Amino acid sequence: MSDHTVLHVKGRVLVGPDEARDELWVVDGRISYERPRAEAVTVRGWALPGLVDAHCHVGLDHHGAVDAATSEKQAVTDRDAGTLLLRDAGSPSDTRWIDDRDDLPKIIRAGRHIARTRRYIRNYAHEIEPEDLVDHVAREAGRSDGWVKLVGDWIDRDAGDLTPCWPREAVEAAIAEAHRLGARVTAHCFAEDSLRDLVEAGIDCIEHATGLTEETIPLFAERGVAIVPTLVNIATFPDLAAGGQDRFPRWSAHMKRLYERRYDTVRSAYDAGVPVFVGTDAGGSLAHGLVAAEVAELVKAGIPPLQALSATTWGARAWLGRPALEEGAPADLVVYDDDPRTDVRVLAGPRRVILNGRVIG
Repeated sequence: MSDHTVLHVKGRVLVGPDEARDELWVVDGRISYERPRAEAVTVRGWALPGLVDAHCHVGLDHHGAVDAATSEKQAVTDRDAGTLLLRDAGSPSDTRWIDDRDDLPKIIRAGRHIARTRRYIRNYAHEIEPEDLVDHVAREAGRSDGWVKLVGDWIDRDAGDLTPCWPREAVEAAIAEAHRLGARVTAHCFAEDSLRDLVEAGIDCIEHATGLTEETIPLFAERGVAIVPTLVNIATFPDLAAGGQDRFPRWSAHMKRLYERRYDTVRSAYDAGVPVFVGTDAGGSLAHGLVAAEVAELVKAGIPPLQALSATTWGARAWLGRPALEEGAPADLVVYDDDPRTDVRVLAGPRRVILNGRVIG
């Protein structure tokens, strides 16, 4: 199929959670709701905006940075699963070359992780002390796509448990600097104790957020701080806890508790009005292409199917400042045989993936 093929997507075009149309056209790689004069190739089914993974890592595996061929494989895996917009939540690799490939998903980068010295996974992050945090946040804001990623808590080997990584005054200054430069800030947080300082310092998002409690959930809701729960990653907590049981028993027990209440935590946050978005944490130790599984996990946690669907489509794209199926938007969409609003498991089997107006595969 040539780059200039006009497509006619016919069936049910899910423009928004409460809006469906019968058809759209793809002309010169963009969406149109006006019938063109040119002949078109018809694609039938239920159409959604390209799915969003709001927390993944392209160019990263469990050892650290990977080569371009591995990065490409990661991006292709997401693309073939219908995930056409990625927020890369921290990577040591330069993946800007992907922006020149119209056959790979679009990426919104958060630069490289910023962590406390010896308080994160080796080879992943800039490992620094608090007095250098503002400078590193400014640097990563400049090389990112409008996001900066902090490591908010991690195991403290002396304490034998998860503890906050940064003093309050350091994160206040760093977040203020990121905002001055036009960037939003997110942070990896598993535990409870780091959350209040980060939210009151003005953070925009928390990744994982397993440590939310009835005391901090209202604060998140009041400030509009989003969470990306990455439940498919939280599913690994029991194995992690078992591996650290002998050396760090307090940490191990803590991880088990966070895992056991994970669904209640997400549901309570959603019920309180906290914005929830889909992310998988793929690219560290998890495979890419898991967005459908994460949406199903959100539904299992008690989020209504339509809202879980929005968390990887219309709502996620609006939050990230990217278009969905508007007139003139880039034609990034996924077509399914059945209605994903009725059963989100439909997301696991896309019939057609259309990226930049081209049918993939």
